[in-house]
Amino acid sequence: MAVTVMIRRNFAEKEKAAELAPLIVKLRSLATVQPGYITGQTFRCIDAPGEYVVLSTWNSAEEWERWRSSDARRQIQERIDDLLGEKTEYILYEPLVGGIIPKA
Repeated sequence: MAVTVMIRRNFAEKEKAAELAPLIVKLRSLATVQPGYITGQTFRCIDAPGEYVVLSTWNSAEEWERWRSSDARRQIQERIDDLLGEKTEYILYEPLVGGIIPKA
């Protein structure tokens, strides 16, 4: 079943945005060619300046996890977290079908 991954990052220091942007663009372009990748969107929070969210949809949690734990992604993500001074947050969601809540 497809999953949507919410990736949240906080850019506390605006001057670091210039260093972070190319890294995030690189992650995004690498993700688009990974097996299982469906689509993604990036958002900037209006109510909380510096907060950015990526919604990324994958064919399965396993395909997302394969990409998340890959060496190529991990190296770039470590650089991003170092610049941010905090860890990026990841939350996985599954779609509700017809409003029916799946069993936990």
